[in-house]
Amino acid sequence: MADFVGAIDQGTTSSRFMIFDHEGNERGKHQLEHEQIMPRPGWVEHNPVEIWERSSAVLQTAVNGAGLSTSDFAAMGITNQRETAVVWNIKTGRPYYNAIVWQDTRTDRIASALERDGRGDVIRQKAGLPPATYFSAGKVQWILENVEGVREAAERGEAIFGNTDSWLLWNLTGGVRGGVHVTDVTNASRTMLMNLETLDWDDELLGFFGIPRAMLPYIRPSSDPAGYGEVTVPGALAGVRLTGDLGDQQAATVGQVCFNPGEAKNTYGTGNFMLLNTGEELVRSSNGLLSTVCYQFGDSKPVYALEGSIAVTGSAVQWLRDQLGIISGASETETLARQVADNGGVYFVPAFSGLFAPYWRSDARGAIVGLSRYNTNAHLARATLEAICYQSRDVIEAMASDSGVALDVLKVDGGVTANNLCMQLQADILGVPVSRPVVAETTALGAAYAAGLAVGFWKDTDELRANWNESQRWSPEWNDEQREAGYVGWKKAVERTLDWVEVD
Repeated sequence: MADFVGAIDQGTTSSRFMIFDHEGNERGKHQLEHEQIMPRPGWVEHNPVEIWERSSAVLQTAVNGAGLSTSDFAAMGITNQRETAVVWNIKTGRPYYNAIVWQDTRTDRIASALERDGRGDVIRQKAGLPPATYFSAGKVQWILENVEGVREAAERGEAIFGNTDSWLLWNLTGGVRGGVHVTDVTNASRTMLMNLETLDWDDELLGFFGIPRAMLPYIRPSSDPAGYGEVTVPGALAGVRLTGDLGDQQAATVGQVCFNPGEAKNTYGTGNFMLLNTGEELVRSSNGLLSTVCYQFGDSKPVYALEGSIAVTGSAVQWLRDQLGIISGASETETLARQVADNGGVYFVPAFSGLFAPYWRSDARGAIVGLSRYNTNAHLARATLEAICYQSRDVIEAMASDSGVALDVLKVDGGVTANNLCMQLQADILGVPVSRPVVAETTALGAAYAAGLAVGFWKDTDELRANWNESQRWSPEWNDEQREAGYVGWKKAVERTLDWVEVD
């Protein structure tokens, strides 16, 4: 009897496979990091072959480590870093170029040109997104224009595109031997190519970027009873049906059971991503947020969301470790930051790839301001944690303006939520309680939920709600004066990052 559902969580810095039981409890897990390739300032790439190999390896290791086999699994889902673009040859299975990561800024001229000539307004209306380096379409255009032979291969139908979910699904279901080329509505909504109302690729938008329609995957629901195919790779889970596919932030929203309009979650990973469920109504932002598909289950109508995307939060902690060397592991950030009572006047705005929501300024670059001889590495560590929280406040302020809904409590998940000081700072800076669930890695859980719903492993969303349990809650400790003074300082620091690089 099938007692479990599995999920690949293919993230920006690592890939993991997680196994969940009917109560939503984690029953197995394995995770491997992959290389961050940065050939030039502002360029961020991954090796798609390494991503596939690591994803396949963590699946095998997790299943074997749990002592399970194919017959123990009802279904399998995938969740992934969104917007990261892979273009590969459908005949050989080889990528034409490294995956261009969502953080990459090489397409700033493409985005600026769209904004200047008015096409940006069409993209906002149809796709719900501003023209920005963040999204997939500009990355595909860059590959078509800069990698020899890809344009011709695309015209012949040999070069195909997908975000990392499509790349993994194609490989899992056979690759060159009949692998399926599909994506779901949530990933498609992050490309600047899908019309949010029709849930189909839009010919006008494709024309803006010069992308042949034949390159694109077929768009399916996020939870699909018909499935995307079966795992054909020999070994663990061969024959298991693939029935769930969501971009990582939408998956976390499902994992946090935010199924009612007005419910919101914030995921703390490489970046921060806050989603507010707006129901079947497509709400368009006037405050720098994104309109996006939240999920679509089977043949039901799509559910939409407003999203605030922040590029650099957890990766700022990685920067302290890898580039500055002031910590040897992420957990040391809390220990170091607790050595001081406050930030000592230091603010760190980690605009390494410009500023995302609600600013959308590709001309911004990172800055550490307010330094004096008094300051130590402990102040910088604390300023890094505060930067995570202040950027989230920027998004919440915009979300309240768009929706008219004031936040009562913030549901949080992701790796950074293990940092208790950071979560306390988040409550202090927002002035509302912060709640972490028992299963903090809700991204993989959401993909498992989508897959399990499709095959009846869970009968409905009420059953999923019953699985959600609070692990810890942080209540605000700062007074209003302290909170507002800190935010004023943050806004001044953000101003210092703007107009740093020229964008044509």
